[in-house]
Amino acid sequence: MKLGIVGLPNVGKSTLFNSLTKAGAEVQNYPFCTINPNVGVVAVPDERIKRLGELYHTKKVTPAVIEFVDIAGLVKGASHGEGLGNQFLANIREVDAIVHVVRCFEDDNITHVDGSVDPVRDIETINLELIFADLEVLERRISKVSRQAKNDKEAAKELDLLKRIKEKLEAGQPASTVERSDEENKLMSGFALLTDKPVIFAANVSEDDIMDDGESNPHVQRVREYAAKSGSEVFVICAKIEAEISELDEDDKKAFLSDLGLEESGLDKLIRASYRTLGLMSFLTAGEDECRAWTIQIGTKAPQAAGKIHTDFERGFIKAEVVNYEVLLREGSLAAAREKGLVGMEGKEYVVQDGDVILFRFNV
Repeated sequence: MKLGIVGLPNVGKSTLFNSLTKAGAEVQNYPFCTINPNVGVVAVPDERIKRLGELYHTKKVTPAVIEFVDIAGLVKGASHGEGLGNQFLANIREVDAIVHVVRCFEDDNITHVDGSVDPVRDIETINLELIFADLEVLERRISKVSRQAKNDKEAAKELDLLKRIKEKLEAGQPASTVERSDEENKLMSGFALLTDKPVIFAANVSEDDIMDDGESNPHVQRVREYAAKSGSEVFVICAKIEAEISELDEDDKKAFLSDLGLEESGLDKLIRASYRTLGLMSFLTAGEDECRAWTIQIGTKAPQAAGKIHTDFERGFIKAEVVNYEVLLREGSLAAAREKGLVGMEGKEYVVQDGDVILFRFNV
């Protein structure tokens, strides 16, 4: 999973990125301090594989990971080359979802590029730049496909879709609002349109406002109202607190959060929001050599899940031995679970469930 962190300059993007990944992007009180997109890989916290590792006395525990890309602050005119322009919009095209950091705190010491804090205006500024960038891509594609469509039925179908998307964008609506068939969905994925990507809003608040999850912050309420119209996720975060947490070990982090009256970190909130938004979950593999979490789409069948481990597993799939994670821990071993008939022998139509511990049988 690859997430792009975007937003206007000075909204807390790089501070958040640093705290999530400890990758050390430069943080300054001026626009464009992130000259190249910073990339960091973050382990998905998952107590299940840790406990499986203890059960199996495993040599290696490998969590699922998320890749974060911190993209330089966009400004009005970015799609036409203002600021650092298209270079960074191109980086967003490569991600699975966009994490849009929105400033929801007042601080006279941190300059706002538009002179005041207005989260909806800021969101719409970024959205407009993404729409302009998509229109530019579409116009080039329409020009090319128009010539082919005269003698090619498939090209004619694509041209119809392109025109419908363009109509939406020109009306100020994202490409994600276009109604399309499954076949058209496949075409859309090839366009890599920025406004077709799911968006998760990160409302960045002060230390005082994080205590009630932003309920008393009018800026956060406006972001929630805005996001509700498109069914987007919103989570409240204090980038400053996240930066402090990132310097602590696991035990100290839990104590720090507890002292603040918080149940989870911003990273935990973001991961849960990302998994929900993208329809993801994890299945597990366990053994003495390695215990590992694998991220898949909800609804994935056993052979395709096996293919996540190795293409040979999918190609030569025979069956999957499946046991629920909690059952395995309770019984103490796969053999003990088998003896009680608690291990399922599943075929090609089995839909993998979150927390399944699976041993794949295959032959190639």
